Amino acid sequence: MRIEDEYKSKPGVPYIFPDWLDGIQNKYVSPLVKRFQRYIPTFTVIEHKGRKSGKPYKTVVHGYTKGSSFAVMLGHGKADWVRNVLAAGGADVHLFRRSVHITNPRIVPIGGDVSNLPLIVRLAARRVGILVADIDSAA
Repeated sequence: MRIEDEYKSKPGVPYIFPDWLDGIQNKYVSPLVKRFQRYIPTFTVIEHKGRKSGKPYKTVVHGYTKGSSFAVMLGHGKADWVRNVLAAGGADVHLFRRSVHITNPRIVPIGGDVSNLPLIVRLAARRVGILVADIDSAA
């Protein structure tokens, strides 16, 4: 792990992927997925703004919904997009075939209560932190 990335790894939210994978994802996978995201289940684009700059960003993640809850597994720790969403208190999310606004984002650390989320998220919660948010029904 690079020294500048140590802030991403927090207790309960470890940074488990190698740095070289981040590079491949950012350079090759994310631009491709952004084009075809609406046709690929679980791939989700989160639109958020920078905490300091206010610059708009689009980040590709694997998002899961159940009822009015939205969840993302945080294998990359507390990355910048996570910090931006937490600071803003929400974000716009483009799911498989719909767009929603999420509110009340929070991090559930490893071993936290995720009993109301999909099975894959509950299994992942044994090893990584989970970003959980409410889907805004008014949007």
